[in-house]
Amino acid sequence: MQSVYNYSFDELVTFLESIGEKKFRATQIFEWLYRARVSSFDEMTNLSSKTIEKLKEHLIIDNLEVETKEVSKDGTIKFLFKLPDERFIETVLMTHNYGNSVCVTSQVGCNMGCAFCASGELGKIRNLTLSEMVLQVLMVQKELDKENRRVSNIVVMGIGEPFDNYDTLLKFLRVVNYPKGLEIGARHITVSTCGIVPKIKEFADFDLQINLAISLHAPNDVLRSNLMKINKRYQLSEVMDALNYYFVKTNRRVTFEYILLEGVNDSLAHAKELVDLIKATDEVGKCCYVNLIPYNEVSTKPFKRTSHEQAERFFKVLHDNNIQATLRMEHGSDISAACGQLRAKKERRNG
Repeated sequence: MQSVYNYSFDELVTFLESIGEKKFRATQIFEWLYRARVSSFDEMTNLSSKTIEKLKEHLIIDNLEVETKEVSKDGTIKFLFKLPDERFIETVLMTHNYGNSVCVTSQVGCNMGCAFCASGELGKIRNLTLSEMVLQVLMVQKELDKENRRVSNIVVMGIGEPFDNYDTLLKFLRVVNYPKGLEIGARHITVSTCGIVPKIKEFADFDLQINLAISLHAPNDVLRSNLMKINKRYQLSEVMDALNYYFVKTNRRVTFEYILLEGVNDSLAHAKELVDLIKATDEVGKCCYVNLIPYNEVSTKPFKRTSHEQAERFFKVLHDNNIQATLRMEHGSDISAACGQLRAKKERRNG
C-alpha cells in the first residue's frame, strides 16, 4: 500500500475525490498528520468510520526506522534511517540561537562525485520518494515534541543533489510549507545545489520564496573541476549567469557555500579570486552571502581542515572587500559529522 506521506496536498485532494470523499477532508487529514502527528487513521476523530476504513484500504501511516542515533556534546543529533529496501540515509538536527534546523537528504547516495565528500563514495542508488523526504522532518519533529520544541528551519543539503530529484523536491517544499501542516516558512527553507544550471533557472520560476545556496568550494574552473565533477559540465561562468537570471527573477539573495580545505582552496590568493569572481557577477554580486565552512574530515579522503587562524584570515579578505560572509560554527564534530559518513560506515560494514 501507498504511504499517505507520498501525497502532496493537491494529490491527496484528487485521491479523496477518486474514492468518493469530499476534498475538504484533505485539510483535516493534513492537520492530523502534520500538526497532531498521529500514528493511525483511527486517531482522526473528526472523520467518519466509513472514511477511515476507505483510507485504510489504500494508505498507510508509516515511519522511518532509526538504525543509529548519534548525539553530539553540542546538541547536534545525527540519525541514520533504514528504508524499506534496506538502504540507509542520514538526517541531522542542529540547534542554533535562531531555532532548530533539520538537514534533509534527497537521494540514496550521490552521483556528483565531489572529491572531498563521503556522500558520493558509493554512488547514487536511487532518488528518495516524497514520503522518505517528508518523514525525515517528521521523525525529527517527534523527537523535539518530547521537549515541546519545533523544527524552525530546513536545509536540503544532506546526501544527494536535490536538483537531481527535482519534481519530488518541489512537492516536498510545498508539503513542509503548507499552512495546515508543518507550516515551515518558505524563507526558513534552503535548498543547496552543486550547480545544475538548467534547474537553477527553472527554480527561479518556483512560486515559493525558498532560499538557494550554491556549493562553490573553489574560485576558478581548474580547481573547481578537480574538486567537483559537475564543473566539467557547467563551468563557473555558466553557473554565475544562471544565478544572475535567478536573482533578477526572484530578487532573493544567493548563498555561496565554501568548504575550506587546507592547502587546497584556502590561501589568501584564493580568497582574492573569490572576491573577484563574486564582484564580476553583475546582479548576484550585489546581494549574496558567503558561508565559510570548516571541513569535517573523512578517513577515506586526503583532505584536511583549514586551521581556525587561516580561516579567519580568509574571512578577513572577504570582509575587507565588502563581501558579506560568516565563518560557520562547527556542529557535531565529535560524531560522524561529515555528510554521508555514518551511512558510508554502515554500507561498508554490510558490503
